[in-house]
Amino acid sequence: MGASYSSCSVSSLSLTPNSSHFTTHIFFPQQKSLNSVSYNFLDHRHFNTNTNISTSAKSSIIMTKEILDPHCIEDELLQKIAYEGLVYSALHGLVIGDRFSQKSGSVPAVGLVHAPFALLPKSFPESQWTQACEVAPIFNELVDRVSLDGKFLQESLSRTKKVDVFTSRLLDIHSKLLELNKVEEIRLGLHRSDYMLDEQTKLLLQIELNTISSSFAGLSCIVSELHRSLLRQFKQYLALDPERIPTNNAVDGFADALAKAWSEYNNPSFLNFLDTHEVSTIRKTLAEVDSQGELLPDGTLVVSGDPVAVVYFRAGYTPNDYPSESEWKARQLMELSSAVKCPSISYHLAGTKKIQQELAKPNVLERFLENKDDIAKLRRCFAGLWSLDDLEIIKDATERPDLYVMKPQREGGGNNIYGDDVRETLLRLQKDGSEEDAAYILMQRIFPTVSPSILMREGILHKDNAVSELGVFSTYLRNKSKVIINSQSGYLMRTKVASSDEGGVAAGFAVLDSIYLV
Repeated sequence: MGASYSSCSVSSLSLTPNSSHFTTHIFFPQQKSLNSVSYNFLDHRHFNTNTNISTSAKSSIIMTKEILDPHCIEDELLQKIAYEGLVYSALHGLVIGDRFSQKSGSVPAVGLVHAPFALLPKSFPESQWTQACEVAPIFNELVDRVSLDGKFLQESLSRTKKVDVFTSRLLDIHSKLLELNKVEEIRLGLHRSDYMLDEQTKLLLQIELNTISSSFAGLSCIVSELHRSLLRQFKQYLALDPERIPTNNAVDGFADALAKAWSEYNNPSFLNFLDTHEVSTIRKTLAEVDSQGELLPDGTLVVSGDPVAVVYFRAGYTPNDYPSESEWKARQLMELSSAVKCPSISYHLAGTKKIQQELAKPNVLERFLENKDDIAKLRRCFAGLWSLDDLEIIKDATERPDLYVMKPQREGGGNNIYGDDVRETLLRLQKDGSEEDAAYILMQRIFPTVSPSILMREGILHKDNAVSELGVFSTYLRNKSKVIINSQSGYLMRTKVASSDEGGVAAGFAVLDSIYLV
């Protein structure tokens, strides 16, 4: 998920006769520096970018089966590549808010720095890339079918509801919709399924499936093009084929899905404007939706006098996004409306950790999918997942905590429990004898390949050993029985130093990357 401060933002697509602009407002929390051998590129401003690379630099590149060891690049060449990477970032919008600027995030185009990125793409097996792309539409269909099974969602999260206030509030809204027998005829999903490649088994294992605010569709595309540009520019030294970096159409795919959802809405309030007005967008916080929004008798959501066709949640996935009752009232108002929600409350719940764990149980996928081949493809991606009422697993996790990750029902990075903290938390829960264990799941810890990388953050070049996580974007749009879109729609590669447990880019743990197929 993307990260935001408590002044959470909600974007909406609306067709209005008087409004024609959209203000983008993205918040960036403080980022931690990478602890590594580093080279401050900004301290060498007199480096001549036109200097020819020396013969020794040319001969220093080590390659095996098209896999580059970037740590073997001579410093002279590395400096030049880094400089060109920073220039490309500035020219092509690979930028984020600067945490040191007071105006960052509040004044457009003020307080921006380059997004953290890997200087060169990460090698990735083509067969596993193909696998991740093939299962994306299947996961889309699974989320949609799970979302329609209100009983399954409520029962699966019933114990969690008792001990997790945030999940409980989401379930309360969902329960109200069930009581009203409200059906979302148009269902829009902009998803991202995250994977790691397990070093020992060589299996591509799913970490989580994001159904709300699946971030970095825009910047990930730019990083792919950045790497292609650098491989072309320095091909005589790197000898890597730019075409081995897959095309990344994430931002186009997401934009197309949002636009088609607007088109499918087909509310009579909008029909008079279809031929004469373009889609306009507005941005509102949840609190503003509460104070400025209303529901018309026909179910139309109106905010500040503008009818809304599509609501996209850039926030709303953490308790911090609901600092008062006003935000919860806004969420319920939108859910009760006929506007297309991305995601709807049921899609949101379908992406929780507990539902992920429930779906991994034997025979549960068969409840939602008929095709045996599709079921087998999904199961092949599942890592070990368990609830904390499995005493055998709890015993093993207490004895071997390094083999497990303990996850609460939270998104946005920085929430998981690792190592000795797993043992201590499990022992505390057992001693307390409360039902707090229902707020967590246990997951098999995945140990991906560690490889040398060059990481750029705040203009500083870091050489370190790193691991990577692949996120595959997908889009899904359905109107009643008709599926309009169901496709893989680009990808996000995140690379972090191997010593870091967490992996969020906005949270300060990782950098943006792309993949090089081998």
